[in-house]
Amino acid sequence: MSERDADLELVRRAQRGDRHAFDLLVLKYQRRLARLLSRFIRDPAEIEDVTQEAFVKAYRALANFRGDSAFYTWLYRIGINTAKNHLSVSGRHVVLHTDNHDEDGEPYDPAGQIADNNTPETEMASRQIIATVNAAVEALPEELRTAITLRELEGLSYEDIAVAMQCPVGTVRSRIFRAREAIAAQLKPLLDTPKNKRW
Repeated sequence: MSERDADLELVRRAQRGDRHAFDLLVLKYQRRLARLLSRFIRDPAEIEDVTQEAFVKAYRALANFRGDSAFYTWLYRIGINTAKNHLSVSGRHVVLHTDNHDEDGEPYDPAGQIADNNTPETEMASRQIIATVNAAVEALPEELRTAITLRELEGLSYEDIAVAMQCPVGTVRSRIFRAREAIAAQLKPLLDTPKNKRW
């Protein structure tokens, strides 16, 4: 049984009133959803509150879930909308944060992964590249930031992103292409890339 089928079975059980089935879905996706929301919201307490609110909204809307998309795609859309509403109510704009954390939420240093050898020069260059990428991503319009985050940081397929963002797959492809182009343009000076080459 695929993960999607297993989730759908839990959803069907939850729709029939099995609270334990929904609890299993919460346990399975709580950390992933919180990690996604941490890209939009900084305060850990707010992340926890918005994550819980998203699950409450998902539970209330569970009767409307038809299984046209994967459960986590549907849940991510609810989570993103909940985060946007939370920030809007508090008078803040959506700003994508690109701090790097591993699966357990522990910070890690991607510069160490980029550097081939640990000389001070290569470490500094790696940090510059990371800072440039982060700044380029944060400068993107919201729809481009969301698309590139869901693709590159969350690993969602184009189809799942289309469902999460409520737009056609072609629009997702266009947004991700435009986001990558904008990031590449910022990286060219650091990488000494010729003008006619992307990388």
